[in-house]
Amino acid sequence: TPFMFLLVAQIIIFILGWPLEWTEIIVIFVPIFLPLLDHFGIDPLFFGLLIALNIQTSFLSPPVAMAPFYLKGVAPKEVSINDIFAGVMPFIFIVLIAMALLYTFPAIGMWLPSYLYGR
Repeated sequence: TPFMFLLVAQIIIFILGWPLEWTEIIVIFVPIFLPLLDHFGIDPLFFGLLIALNIQTSFLSPPVAMAPFYLKGVAPKEVSINDIFAGVMPFIFIVLIAMALLYTFPAIGMWLPSYLYGR
């Protein structure tokens, strides 16, 4: 089903976001999913929006969490990595809620492209 395909694809991309940068995910793994979009009747733009949100979430979340470690490199010494993770957690939940809303109501993310390109 389209739901199961989106769920599995997003889980794979989320897990790949821990060890890999976004460029590797986009160049290597997204082309694997593209032929399946037509089969399941999923708009590629919608899929791309979900991927963008998913990659952002994976960069913020443990165990690897590249973004907090980048921030730790420029933060003052008194700011610990635990403080950074505590500050990042609300944003992870916000992005997860945004992904759920986007999946439930695709028009949230598709209205501007529809307006601009007449899709």
